[in-house]
Amino acid sequence: MKVITTLLAVLVLGTFSVNAQEKGKGKKPADPEAMFKKKDGNSDGKVSKEEFTKGAKDAAKAEAQFGKLDKDSSGDLSLEEFKAGGAKKKKATK
Repeated sequence: MKVITTLLAVLVLGTFSVNAQEKGKGKKPADPEAMFKKKDGNSDGKVSKEEFTKGAKDAAKAEAQFGKLDKDSSGDLSLEEFKAGGAKKKKATK
């Protein structure tokens, strides 16, 4: 009886650990174009610093990131600048 109980416990624990590992795998990366459109509140094809930092948990960090992404120092992010920032972020996490 102890053997059966032990085997069942091992089987149950193994199932839980496999399910926990698989939960993170199914998450798709965010589409940069969709994120850009969502941030572009006035639909002018550019994301201003105000639009970029709106709703940010850490406004100072968001402003610093905006400064890094705004390569041409125009005060707005184009879709290309926005995508380039996302591509660098993906490479850094790999």
